[in-house]
Order: sequence, then structure tokens, then C-alpha cells
Amino acid sequence: MKGSRCEVKTITSCILHLASWALRAFYSGLFYLLIPFILLRLFWRGIRAPAYRCRWRERFALYHKKFPRNVIWFHAVSVGEAEALFPLVRQIQQQHPDATLLITTTTPTGSARVKAVMPETVTHVYLPYDVPDAVYRFMHFFKPRLAVIMETEIWPNLFACCGKNNIPLYIINARLSEKSSRGYQRIPALVRPALAQVSLIATQTQEDANRFIAIGANPEKVQTLGNIKFDVEIPSTTIEQGLQVKADLLGDRFVWLIASTHKDEEALFLDIYKEIKQKIPKLLLVLVPRHPERFADVKKLCLQHQLSVVMRTTGDSVNTQTDVYLVDTMGELKMLYAASDVAFIGGSMVPSGGHNILEAAAVGVPVMFGPYMDNFKEIARGVLSYNAAIQCQDKNAIVNSILTLYDQPSYRTSLADKGKVFVLQNQGAIAGICETLKFAIRKSAQL
Repeated sequence: MKGSRCEVKTITSCILHLASWALRAFYSGLFYLLIPFILLRLFWRGIRAPAYRCRWRERFALYHKKFPRNVIWFHAVSVGEAEALFPLVRQIQQQHPDATLLITTTTPTGSARVKAVMPETVTHVYLPYDVPDAVYRFMHFFKPRLAVIMETEIWPNLFACCGKNNIPLYIINARLSEKSSRGYQRIPALVRPALAQVSLIATQTQEDANRFIAIGANPEKVQTLGNIKFDVEIPSTTIEQGLQVKADLLGDRFVWLIASTHKDEEALFLDIYKEIKQKIPKLLLVLVPRHPERFADVKKLCLQHQLSVVMRTTGDSVNTQTDVYLVDTMGELKMLYAASDVAFIGGSMVPSGGHNILEAAAVGVPVMFGPYMDNFKEIARGVLSYNAAIQCQDKNAIVNSILTLYDQPSYRTSLADKGKVFVLQNQGAIAGICETLKFAIRKSAQL
């Protein structure tokens, strides 16, 4: 009887293995079929944002020069993940000065931040598409000795290749929404084998840990180490530069910064500005669109609303007639928070999932955000429970909150102080992740 059970278990295991192989083959074949459409979309986006057309060969791991090998490889999708990754990378560099580091990104904006922040100290390319030949070339060129993936990136072929080449694979700062969890649970034959290649999943919260386990992760390889975005670095020079911009360019205006706005948000805030301006004549709206390709559209929208605009790249200062200071640059958001009296974090008045509020809080500016914070639920819940930010459900709530903040300077100060304390009290994830990676890095160096 015992032998029969073993045979059944073996047969079941073989069937599951074959099903997994077949599904990954189907996934790869479908990906190959979609490549022409993916390239068309890439070039279409490149009409307005030329960076999307550049370096497209990297997305297939087709390189025209030699790169370092035996790298410690980090992957961050875009700007937000890259910004959160930099402090961790710096600590790794301090602890392992002889290690060669590679950072991959998916978006041009993420790429630009890596090049701006770490131009000489790391190697950088785009992550290749998750098709077998591109993944193989990537691994062949760089021969990673360790792979560290930020947040929610699960790529079946990439993970399988790491397993095949005995590359320790870590997912750090891992988060998984309820919606994504349900989606992954529908394709267990594709997701479970991918997660089986992972050495450790370091999640932001226990809820994230439970969801990763629910989609097939080994519970023994899942740990909750916190959110490294709390370990944000705000150099004193950044604060000083922001205060200088306020003094030189923005003057004595009451500066309301709207960060990382998405389409359909700017029009809402322009209408709100016109309403509030009647009660706060000194009000200045600073708009920071999330995507560079939209800078021209946002300027046009401001002019359609019959508002006076000064573009950041002109270097001009605002005057008493200026309504909007439009930031058409990248990488200056922390500094501009320091130049502001109040900050509203965009992507939260439309169903885009919200954006990171912690940088603004760490700088020491009062923080506001909207109802759509699906990607930052735990942070939003925590900061509100600490009374360290304001969540606005609609236009009227935004108007009332701004008027209150303007009329009550002590409330602004209290909100800003509580925000800084909230960030400080939740720091420490980077130290835990560094400690976890330390042994893997040393072990990989001996192979």
C-alpha cells in the first residue's frame, strides 16, 4: 500500500512538472508572438518620449560592448523602486567594496535615475524581455552570482534560468495586492515553479507574506522585514537647495506642490487652484507631472485654463501674476518638497494606485493624498493612524484642507513633525535585508 502511494505521488509530480513545462512553453510562445506589438508600442511611446526608442536592443540582451561579469544584480522597475533601492545599494557597496554591481530597470525614467545617482559606481542596462533566448544572453553576458528583485516582479523564464544556473534569487521589499494574488492563483502551474527558484522573499507586511504563500511560495522562505522606502535618505544639502529655490524663485508665495500627477488629475487641481486663489491670493501651484512625455500637454492645459505658467527649465522666477510653476525636470522632487509649504501626492485622485508619500514626510512638509492608495495601503493606514497626513476623498475635502492648513501654521508644523517621526519610527528594513544578503554575497564569492 505504501509503495502504491509513493507511485501515485511520483506520477502526480511528473504530471505537474509536465504541466508546468507546457504552460511555460505556451507563455514563451505567446510572448514571442506579442513582441512585434510590444515594439510598436515602444516606438509609439517614443514619438513623445524619445528615450523609449533608444537602447531597444538591450531589451533583447543584444549588447554592443563588453560588460563586467560575476555581478551582484539588482532589478528595480522604475523611478520609485530605484529611489528606494539606492540606500540599500550604497550599504552593499560599503560592506562589499570589491563587489561589482549591476542595476537593471524597465522604464527610461528609472534608467535616467540610475545614471544620474550612480553614474560611475554601478553597471546599468534595461532588463531583457522574459523570452528564453534574451534571458540566456543576459545571463551569459553578466553571469550574476546573486539576483535581487524589487517588489512584485515575477518572470517565469528569468526565474527558471536563475534556478538552472544556481543563481541565488531574492525578492526584497516584496508586496502583493489582493487583486494580483487572485490573478496569480489562477495560473499555479506557471507561478509556483517560478517561486520555487527563490531563496527568500522579504515582504513589506505580514499581509504581503500571506499572499505570497497563498500563490505558492514556500512559507519557510518568506520573511516580513519591513518596507525599505521608510529608509529614505534626505541629505541636508537637498533641504538647503530647496530653501534656496524658495527664496530665489518662488518668493513669499504660499507654495502648494502637487507631486507625480497623472492624466485627468491636473485639470482637477487647476480648478481647485482657481477656487482657492480667491481666498489665498499668495497661493502658487507647483505641478510635477509623473511622466516626462506629458510636460507639454500639462503646460497647454494650464494655458487653456487661462493661467500664467513658468517652466522650471527656463530658470525664471515667479512673479505676483504667476499661477503655476510647472516642473519639467526629473530627479528634483525631494528638493522641491523642501521648497513647499504643503505637498499633495498625486496618482491618488485617479485609480492609479497612489505614489510614495514617505519622501515628502521625511523632508518635513505637510502631506496630503487622495482616496486611491491601493499600492500603499499599509503606509496610508499607518500615517493616518498617527495623524501625520491628510487623506482627501474629493474636491471639497481638498479645498477645506488647504484653507485650514493655510490659516493654521501650527497645524502645518504639527503635521510635518508627526510625518517625520512616523518615517523614523518605521526605519530599519535595509539593515535587516543587508544582514540577510550578507551571507549570500559571501557564499557566492567563494563559488
